[in-house]
Amino acid sequence: MKLLDSILAANKKFVQPNAFPPLPKNPQKQLAIFTCMDTRLVDFLEPAMGIRRGEAKVIKNAGNTIIDPFGGVMRSLVAAVFLLGVDEVFVIGHRDCGMSTIDGPQLKQKMIERGIDPQVIDSLVPDLGQWMGAFACPEENVARVVSIIRESPLIPKDVPIHGLIFCPNDGHLEVVVNGY
Repeated sequence: MKLLDSILAANKKFVQPNAFPPLPKNPQKQLAIFTCMDTRLVDFLEPAMGIRRGEAKVIKNAGNTIIDPFGGVMRSLVAAVFLLGVDEVFVIGHRDCGMSTIDGPQLKQKMIERGIDPQVIDSLVPDLGQWMGAFACPEENVARVVSIIRESPLIPKDVPIHGLIFCPNDGHLEVVVNGY
């Protein structure tokens, strides 16, 4: 069975008429979480924070990094604050993040092996590590991202921007930046 078929079969078993009451679009706890797409955080980070379905807006990308201060992450945060009632933002990095070990030349080689033209890579993203948002220290990355969001002319100054580090093994949180 192909992956799509197995997902559709699981969905058919999951969906039950009237089993899930509709929820509002606005997060019930008026918070947005910007975090990493790491699979170890799925069904783990939000419960570790006491967050349930419908209570927070969750924005994810590789390494919870911001490369473009007016790109997709910031667009999502602006929508969350101005259209969905978000009052606080939590930037949450995590221990053992894969983005802290990116090897640009090795990544380029893998892309070439999968058929990506090396000239295209060089012309579009001459520094793959930088483009991917590679970093050495998750705490420093979280502090940097908090600073980018805090300094954005698009985010009101009365919105606290917090920075935390999450442990994907035991679920504990450490404060890097207290946004208050």
